[in-house]
Amino acid sequence: MGAVSKAMSGAARSLVHPIILAILLVPMVVALSIWIGVGWTYWDVWTSGIQTAVVDHASFSWMANWEVSRLAAWLAAAVVLALLAPFVILTALLIATIFAMPVLVRHVAKSSYPNLARRHGGTVIGSIWNATAAICLFTLLWIVTLPLWLLGPLAVCLPLLLSAYLNQRLFRYDALSDHADAGEMARIFEVARWRLFVLGLVTGVSYFIPPFNLIAPVVAALAFIHLCMDELERLRCADAQDEGRPASLDSHKTILRDTGLRP
Repeated sequence: MGAVSKAMSGAARSLVHPIILAILLVPMVVALSIWIGVGWTYWDVWTSGIQTAVVDHASFSWMANWEVSRLAAWLAAAVVLALLAPFVILTALLIATIFAMPVLVRHVAKSSYPNLARRHGGTVIGSIWNATAAICLFTLLWIVTLPLWLLGPLAVCLPLLLSAYLNQRLFRYDALSDHADAGEMARIFEVARWRLFVLGLVTGVSYFIPPFNLIAPVVAALAFIHLCMDELERLRCADAQDEGRPASLDSHKTILRDTGLRP
């Protein structure tokens, strides 16, 4: 939990920068605008279809027809909103990943990890594949687990667990792709997988807490950047110590070259 707390505090510090403030609301506001427009256009079609299905299959002989219709109307609205909610979150996360992440990575690296060398282990194709795989698996899990939402308390846990998976899968690759090489990325994903998942869970909770959910995607992105870069820095320090080199290898390369020594 120490690494997760450090990542969240680092994200909080990064929020006060003018560049971050300028893009803070963009992902969620754009996502809400898109899906409110879609919902406004198709609301009557979706709700009337669900309402008709409920009324046609209802067998409440003890309940008057107007009561069945009223219940069906409320149920239809709740179902449509429940189905739209994950798409709003997913769209906001995609916007944060594709458009905001490069700016956020550069800012965090410059302000908090200036001596961390860039080894460019990730690629644009890799980022696209990572996002596609994460979204497809998230959508599949969301659909498959929908019946489980009827099991009381489990209905609260499922969205949080799915959000935790999506967060860590979406952000971890782009957080490291510019600075870590492929081997370092694989090692961090393995060694820090539980820390990544816990951070995904912590940031996932914020998606369901208004009005904080308006800035939640950018906060999550910042937290994962801090966690991943901190993991990378510690990994390189450990490797440098194992090889008998200075622990802060990257920060001493220039000095060593200037003195005629090889790092």
